[in-house]
Amino acid sequence: MVRYPLAPDQIEAGRRLGAALRRARAGRNPAEVALAAEISPETLRKIETGRMPTPAFGTVVRLSEALGVPLSELAVAWRTDPALSRVS
Repeated sequence: MVRYPLAPDQIEAGRRLGAALRRARAGRNPAEVALAAEISPETLRKIETGRMPTPAFGTVVRLSEALGVPLSELAVAWRTDPALSRVS
């Protein structure tokens, strides 16, 4: 299977998703959140820092549940540039 490079907008979307997850995690220990989401702390770290801009859907669902954040909010963070939503 050939994996094509991500487009710049996909990379930026991953950074927004990571930032939304960091905000949702607030002061909670990353290892505890990762354990609750049944992922590795390294995977959580990669997602939060944007090094894994397109995590698997199941991973995002588990993070949503572990953090108590509606999945729809994470979808908006991934799909929308917050700077654009402030302009209107």
